[in-house]
Amino acid sequence: MTNMTDLERYLHRQIPLSAAMQVSVLEATGRSVTLGAPLEPNINHKSTIFGGSASAVAILAAWALLHVRLLEEGLASEIVIQSNRMDYDRPIGGAFTATSSLADPDAWPQFVNTLTRRKRARVEVQSVLTFEDAIAGRLSGRFVAFLRET
Repeated sequence: MTNMTDLERYLHRQIPLSAAMQVSVLEATGRSVTLGAPLEPNINHKSTIFGGSASAVAILAAWALLHVRLLEEGLASEIVIQSNRMDYDRPIGGAFTATSSLADPDAWPQFVNTLTRRKRARVEVQSVLTFEDAIAGRLSGRFVAFLRET
């Protein structure tokens, strides 16, 4: 398991928007990352979570999962999002979570192999937004990792 406090500090330092949104790391393993965010700094004119905030937390959870997994593999990498699709199932009227996982866990070995050989690889990650124990949205994203020279 990853040190959640270290991951949260890293996210706040590297992606300052996560600090402004008061994103917290609730769980971080090689299988999934769960982030939480409160309503207040992410509120819109309807007193619900702004769609951009919901999307940002979903993307951040997916990005963090790749960050954690690549650290576990010992691969110093840069990670960027290439494309994504966000679906909103219902309004989010309070604190919510985003839980990420690989879209296809069986694709991980090939992703690592490609990253090692070509210094660049793509992988699909998904995040599920939850509010009041119900799914409120879903993200599907393609991320690209670039191997850093060490």
